[in-house]
Amino acid sequence: MRETQNIEYKTIWKDEYLKWICGFANAQGGIIYIGKDDDGNVVGVNDAKKMLEELPNKITTTLGIVADVNLYCEESKEYIEIIVESQPNPVNYKGEYHYRSGSTKQELKGSALDKFLLEKQGKHWDSVPIMNVKIEELKSETFDFYRKKGIKSNRLNDDVLTDSNEILLNNLKLTDGEYLKRAAILLFHPDPERYITNAYIKIGYFESDSDLVFQDEIHGNLIEQVEKTMDLLFTKYIKAIISYDGIYRTETFEYPKEAIREALLNAVAHKDYTGVTPIQISVYKDKIMIWNFGELPENWTIDTLQKKHSSIPYNPDVSNGFFRIGYIEAWGRGISKMNEQCASAGLPMPLYYYESSGFWVVFRKDIYYEEYLQSKGLNSRQIKAIIYVKKKGRITNREYQEINETSRRTALRDIDELCGMNIFYKKGQFKSSYYTL
Repeated sequence: MRETQNIEYKTIWKDEYLKWICGFANAQGGIIYIGKDDDGNVVGVNDAKKMLEELPNKITTTLGIVADVNLYCEESKEYIEIIVESQPNPVNYKGEYHYRSGSTKQELKGSALDKFLLEKQGKHWDSVPIMNVKIEELKSETFDFYRKKGIKSNRLNDDVLTDSNEILLNNLKLTDGEYLKRAAILLFHPDPERYITNAYIKIGYFESDSDLVFQDEIHGNLIEQVEKTMDLLFTKYIKAIISYDGIYRTETFEYPKEAIREALLNAVAHKDYTGVTPIQISVYKDKIMIWNFGELPENWTIDTLQKKHSSIPYNPDVSNGFFRIGYIEAWGRGISKMNEQCASAGLPMPLYYYESSGFWVVFRKDIYYEEYLQSKGLNSRQIKAIIYVKKKGRITNREYQEINETSRRTALRDIDELCGMNIFYKKGQFKSSYYTL
């Protein structure tokens, strides 16, 4: 058996391996074998009995924990097994905090260490109190707006209209004794950047990745940022198609408003505010890209998000504040809602990916019309197939051949080009395979 998340092999013992034990103790626990190679084969160690006596004391003296140390023999070769349990409290090696991640060990520093220590105490970053900020410094207009939204969403009762701001904050669990939590500052302070660096949003319109045409910055508390950003996006950055039903004028935006709002709210609520960069929204002719610094919950992937999943907020107090006024749900349905809204609008599914230390959501326009596809250099067969998939939802190689009256080889070559351009996505295997947009 090769090394895994919970198994480490060492051919000899070195005292620096106490760092690996520290890493296991701070993570999910694990086992270290002394006297095995990287493939798990027993190579044996000298003085195994001496190690059996000394290692428990070294571990306890240096790390302050107790680990099971066992001696085994295989084919006349002795080796040591050290079983490390996950510890409820932080464990350090001479002032250093190590953590097992995957099959590697890393030393925690800076914001990663802060987060780790808080989690071991059952706290989150946004629940940490900030000294020397009074309730009177928070923005009264935001409290008024919050009360109205909360009542309208049926998640706050009418009593909040007469409750003081202090009572409201206490009921929202945004205070810690006499202090305000970071979440309270983010949600209600007129200038949260005084205490939390880069807690704002940047929007830019790009002709290309290197050609920025114009940009805006949105400051203020998170509630103001959400409202101002949505207003700015749909008045300055996103076009509306005008039509008339009799004498009544109708505006249809290029992207579903609720899907954009959902992505924005997720970015604001789940951002890691220990980072040094603001939320970034990049608008292009054919897409909108929303990025926030942060990470997925442990052991989650993009596939996890696409399935039904529980809600694990990165900033629980901020998320609860948003939930109480109907900004977000508590069931982890954000991704599903965005997918459904784009499908209803006849748009491609949003793209989701984790890259550059953050999470991206990309909304794409309906680019599947003949004039645009011709500008991309696609041939008439490919364009016909794309429009077919837009109507039918999928296409097989055989269907491609039939609608274009072409050979299997030509169809395969055309389809491979479309897959290489990220227009077609292959699903299934062999004879059951098909392609979607």
